[in-house]
Amino acid sequence: MNTTIRSTRRARHGLRSYAVGAAAAALLATTACEPGEADVAVAPSTPPAASGPAASAAPGDGDNGDADDSGSVALCTHQDLSFSATRYDAPGEQLRHIMVVAVNTGGTTCEVQNAPEITLGDAQGPAPVMEGTEPGEPFALAPGEKAYAGVLTTGGHRDTYEVTFMNLTLGSPGGEAEAEEPVELEMPTEGSFQADDGQRVTGWQPTEGLAMRPVTLS
Repeated sequence: MNTTIRSTRRARHGLRSYAVGAAAAALLATTACEPGEADVAVAPSTPPAASGPAASAAPGDGDNGDADDSGSVALCTHQDLSFSATRYDAPGEQLRHIMVVAVNTGGTTCEVQNAPEITLGDAQGPAPVMEGTEPGEPFALAPGEKAYAGVLTTGGHRDTYEVTFMNLTLGSPGGEAEAEEPVELEMPTEGSFQADDGQRVTGWQPTEGLAMRPVTLS
């Protein structure tokens, strides 16, 4: 009888041990399946490098290069341009206003800058540039396009002298380059006209109106 009781107790104890072990194993398995902080994937701080042709192209490569390397335009020279001088006064009035036109007769685009150096006859130097008329930046002339400058020959109420010829130069392009030899302009009127120390010239302008308005209002 005692032997049977001890056997039954051992069996029950064995069943309880097996049940506890199975429960512990299930709990461990469940815990392993739930994501914890250590199991969360962390995104990389920087995206992975792209591969393929786009990745191998460095910034600035291709057709859109630096303007200094691929888009620069040379300054115009006398060989690129032809010049003319036209009377800008009403018929019968004293000649005081002259329109100078430069036409790009070359085959490539070039730039004009500042103001033309125009000397009226025996003046000691080019006519001073009228204040506020110089363009801030050079502008481009494609083949066939024109640039304009206005000339005021007299400021009034000053001693005058007779002008029988006119010279023009584009001026020094800067740096170590020397200014070109002056170009003699065809006179805008037959014979001669009068000039004085009030003479002025405008900077090169892209339109006739911008060039002539300042001098005609003087």
